[in-house]
Amino acid sequence: MAERSIFAVFRYPRWLLLALMPLLGQEIRFENGQFMVPGSSEPGDFSVYAGSGDVPPVMGTYSQEGGSLVFRPRFALTPGLIVRAVLKLPGKPPVESTFKIPASNIAASTRVQQVYPSINVIPVNQLKFYIEFSAPMQRGEAWRRIHLLDDKETPVELPFLEIDQELWDRETKRLTVLFDPGRIKRGLDSLAEAGPALEEARSYTLAVDREWRDASGAPLQQGFRKAFRAGPPDRTPLDPANWQITAPAAHTSEPVAIQFPEPLDYALLLRLIRVENVQGSVSAGSNETEWRFVPREPWRPGDYRVIIDTALEDLAGNRIGRAFDVDTFERVTRKVERTTISLPFRVGLDKR
Repeated sequence: MAERSIFAVFRYPRWLLLALMPLLGQEIRFENGQFMVPGSSEPGDFSVYAGSGDVPPVMGTYSQEGGSLVFRPRFALTPGLIVRAVLKLPGKPPVESTFKIPASNIAASTRVQQVYPSINVIPVNQLKFYIEFSAPMQRGEAWRRIHLLDDKETPVELPFLEIDQELWDRETKRLTVLFDPGRIKRGLDSLAEAGPALEEARSYTLAVDREWRDASGAPLQQGFRKAFRAGPPDRTPLDPANWQITAPAAHTSEPVAIQFPEPLDYALLLRLIRVENVQGSVSAGSNETEWRFVPREPWRPGDYRVIIDTALEDLAGNRIGRAFDVDTFERVTRKVERTTISLPFRVGLDKR
């Protein structure tokens, strides 16, 4: 049972209790995932630490509620974790309380919804994975919970770029996992020393632990595994001349679609292609070899343009007119100065 507030124990006016607080001694309480200090204190006087030693304080927000200073962690704390709450007041010794985060009673329901690219054969110089969850996740767990296994179920050593600032979307539902570029680009010492993370023609598995907890503190509903094979390297720049655009009929809400000869980067497909001056929604299909745009209102007859940002990439990071991995002995034969290109299409009358 949660400890009751001191204001509920003594039936005295709140202003009197606040005045007596220095005599009664201040306490720190933990209830419903938040930390509370009865009485008036400044946020800078109160910090919460996850773990021992010289660790930074937990990120979160402070507020004054009902005469108490309340701290809410930005992310749910892992059940079983030991945390320290420290209150420092001028001229007085610090007040410190230790809490063990209780086990969550929330049923596991979050799962890995999809991993992109969705195909099962990727270039050996693949640049990234996107792991998409069905609900917001906890930060700071990725490099303990994601594993790349070879065809013998042996973990590949340090295949990913393990940066402290994990690359989540705004909802904390999609994580970008980058392969270490030093093990992709030719001519670098790290590639010569450690070798590539992927070897052509070998099979691998991307594994996600069930123990990874979502934002509510519950573990995943189940672990996840994506099996794939490493194919030949891709060092060819994107060429829009090889793309095929399919126009819709007038007075319909049919999509305008672009088909690509190879899969492209899932997240960039959704963000870097649009129809000029038309509102609507975009999606990617056919294993990211197709982009579709559905208008908010039916098409009117006329001429339109699809605008493509030249930062659009394929799975190996190649862009329009520029390869991601250019050997120092190779010449760059084409250079794109424009930041966008356009593909025209015409919406005609439906003749069906």
